[in-house]
Amino acid sequence: MKNQITKILSIAGFDGSCGAGTHADIKTFSALQCYGASILTSLTIQNTQGVSDVFLFPIQVVEEQFHSIFSDIDIDAVKTGMLYNKDIVMLTTNMLKKYKPKHIVIDPVIYPTSGKKLQQEDAIEVIKQSLLPIATIVTPNIEEAEKLTGISIKNKTDMINAAEILSTYGPEAVLVKGGHFKGEHSNDFLYIKDKQIEKWLSAKRIKTKNNHGTGCSLASAIAAYLGKGHNIENAVEHAKKFITGAIDAAKDHEIGHGHGPVQHFWQYFNY
Repeated sequence: MKNQITKILSIAGFDGSCGAGTHADIKTFSALQCYGASILTSLTIQNTQGVSDVFLFPIQVVEEQFHSIFSDIDIDAVKTGMLYNKDIVMLTTNMLKKYKPKHIVIDPVIYPTSGKKLQQEDAIEVIKQSLLPIATIVTPNIEEAEKLTGISIKNKTDMINAAEILSTYGPEAVLVKGGHFKGEHSNDFLYIKDKQIEKWLSAKRIKTKNNHGTGCSLASAIAAYLGKGHNIENAVEHAKKFITGAIDAAKDHEIGHGHGPVQHFWQYFNY
């Protein structure tokens, strides 16, 4: 018997500073002992201080990447990140329907920590109507959940309402992340409608400016644990612990002049 390694695919944008996007995803997969592959949807010009520009690949180039990866590698789970416009969203949806990976984690990247918006308005409705119905889980932060649901989110009750609204589009689970709120703890809400699971996941808030790529990395960790065979609830719990450790390990780092990256390999190295 050959040793089988879990294989996870990132479908996202390129970040040359390696804090977010496919680079953060691959680092997460590797830290969790999975093999990472990627499909680039766009090239962003960004660093720790923000996103200054976005360049799109021709849609044919993105499509050919799908065929190349899925024709060769047996993917155990997929994580999507930056899908800039409706054409990329529809292509991604159609390709995932064609190749049918077992788990699909949707991180609806709209707003970076700072800088240029990472998604056009025309993509948002297509994500709701086309991509969410095939998702295992969708992981919006507060601003993204507001954009997707059209409601204002000011407290825990609003987070619950947003999760319930998003669940009507068809994903198996919704994780509304509360990291953008203030307070001693960072609280995320997990909603799995069919299993009647409503669960708060809490971690002590870490005072740091180094939070670049936290959303990408959390969603990637969920995909990695799903690919390893964990159920949704356990995958989210393990991923929450992973990202909390990664943020804590990087809190005193000095990488760049803005929002530095998290330390994905915190379990293995002491920097």
